[in-house]
Amino acid sequence: MQVILPDGKRLDLPDGATGADVAQAIGPGLARAARAVEVEGQLFDLLTPLPDNANVSIVTKGDDKVLHLTRHTLAHVMAQAVREYLSEEGADPADVKMGIGPVIENGFYYDFDLPRSLTPEDLGAIEERMTRIIEDALELRRYELPREEALQRYRELGDPYKVELIEDLPEGVPISFYEQGGEDGFTDLCRGPHVPRTGLIPRHFKLTSVAGAYWRGDEKRPMLQRIYGVAFETRKELDDYLWQLEEAKKRDHRKLGRELGLFTFSEEVGSGIPLFLPRGEILRHEMERYVRELQASYGYDHVWTGHLVKESLYEKSGHLANYEDSMFPPMELDGGDVKMRLKPMNCPSHMTLFNSQMHSYRELPIRYAEFATLYRYEKSGELNGLTRVRSLTQDDCHIFCTEEQIQEEFALALRLIQDVLNTYGLSDYSVRLSLRGDEGKYVEDDQKWSKATQALRDALDAEGVPYYEAQGEAAFYGPKADFIAHDVLGREWQLSTIQIDFIQPARLGCEYVGEDGDRHTPVVIHRAVTGSTERFLGVIIEHFAGDFPLWLAPEQVRVVPIADRHNSGAQEIQNRLKAAGLRARVDTRSERMNPKVRDAELLKIPYILIVGDQELEQGTVSFRSRKEPQRNAVELGEFISHLKTHVDSRALEVIPLGE
Repeated sequence: MQVILPDGKRLDLPDGATGADVAQAIGPGLARAARAVEVEGQLFDLLTPLPDNANVSIVTKGDDKVLHLTRHTLAHVMAQAVREYLSEEGADPADVKMGIGPVIENGFYYDFDLPRSLTPEDLGAIEERMTRIIEDALELRRYELPREEALQRYRELGDPYKVELIEDLPEGVPISFYEQGGEDGFTDLCRGPHVPRTGLIPRHFKLTSVAGAYWRGDEKRPMLQRIYGVAFETRKELDDYLWQLEEAKKRDHRKLGRELGLFTFSEEVGSGIPLFLPRGEILRHEMERYVRELQASYGYDHVWTGHLVKESLYEKSGHLANYEDSMFPPMELDGGDVKMRLKPMNCPSHMTLFNSQMHSYRELPIRYAEFATLYRYEKSGELNGLTRVRSLTQDDCHIFCTEEQIQEEFALALRLIQDVLNTYGLSDYSVRLSLRGDEGKYVEDDQKWSKATQALRDALDAEGVPYYEAQGEAAFYGPKADFIAHDVLGREWQLSTIQIDFIQPARLGCEYVGEDGDRHTPVVIHRAVTGSTERFLGVIIEHFAGDFPLWLAPEQVRVVPIADRHNSGAQEIQNRLKAAGLRARVDTRSERMNPKVRDAELLKIPYILIVGDQELEQGTVSFRSRKEPQRNAVELGEFISHLKTHVDSRALEVIPLGE
């Protein structure tokens, strides 16, 4: 047999030769460095027999593909370690049942059904056993079994999860297994590929957490235990990532939300329904006020469309057929003749507004914007603080325009999005062109999909916006440009989006009178800047670690009287600050000054004014700030003017007074 190498040369090999044979035939150095083989663009184990006349290349240590293989193999190593660890405690190996163990970003996980709950303390012991398995340099061997034999194996072992996985495989698909350490070692159902032996795995890994996870993500199925791990090519990469994890814990918006008195949740109200305390409501208000003002300056008109919509409207738009699982159940009125839904999206309502009047081409584009409360029945296991909720406020906008106006309107929406992201220090972003996939719920209209996709590509190209494409990420009615922002820790958050829709306006009968006197269907551009107020707030809490820029801070100035006799003077200073539009409060508690200052610092209030005899006599203030050196005897009017300048400009950083 022959194989074709990357340089086009043909290599003669015995029949049944493997990637390992190719590497050895080229040279012993390559054989030592080899980790896998790529055959016609697909990755395989080194011991997989190669087809005749195939294009092959050897994948070596240092290739990004190897890190994926390493993480996949580590999931198997962890599964073996868990089984051995619990067996040493006296557990029956048959009681250690395993689900799936895929590779994820930065690492891997494995789902287990175990005879006892694991704790974080168990993870260290499991790690130690994983290290021993790696040091044993166990060979990994792939083999296949007939479908019925594979099913019988797991039925006898009493493992319903593996049985279900095999039963769900299409007929004719090879059912493969990997054993590590020979026939008496550990074996798992897996399609692979893997590194040739455990000894090739770098020791730069760590198990990070154990959490509950429903089998196959279905809350009606058994709750399993999921162990997460991370793995990298070098120790530095691992250490950097672990530092990032620790920093992320400190910045967790759920933790800071409690500490800063921003929001809470209550089971009495309902899961996924955030309740905002006064300080949190100020944040919401300021965020929304900024976007409202900006949108108005860009020519957007704000509307309001309520909370309830007849189900029949969602039948017409296509949302019911494609989105019902994420909707709250209907409310039946008038003896069941009318069904109402809590509104999960705004687009059908905005199109109904458009249809309430006849429009001329001279009026287009028409831009409707709304901060609307929407309701989506997210699965309980997917709820996560503010970043995944059931009640959300979306800064939604729908632009009704002609095909000729798409590019110009896209450019306008792009500039608005850039303005907002820059204001929050989220200017490091990438753009994902989300396209229709081969599977999933998509409206079948190839012509309109093609037009919308091309229009979006043309708009991105015209503005010089670099982007990458992702199949299967589109909305059910059209493609979209998703803005993936990077926070201060480098984490990715999907925030803004621009979508082009040729389908819904036609379904809902949107029309305008064209220059030719005939009626035409407008194109609708869906646009959101922050996505949802709640999720965006969760992101920026973590981005700023609760230390918000001055313009956004719930409380901008805390006035601290040194003694009770200074309270009335401090109150007058507060009144002047409030009259200037600044958010200020006097701390009149019967506490010493230092505890008052410490409490203000814990709340991350930007400025703390100290008021004593000298300040009241001279009409000055002394202040402390995390952003400026401490200053004494500053004239109050000068201080107010200084703060107003930075608030009005929505500056991220405050320039110290006098500079």
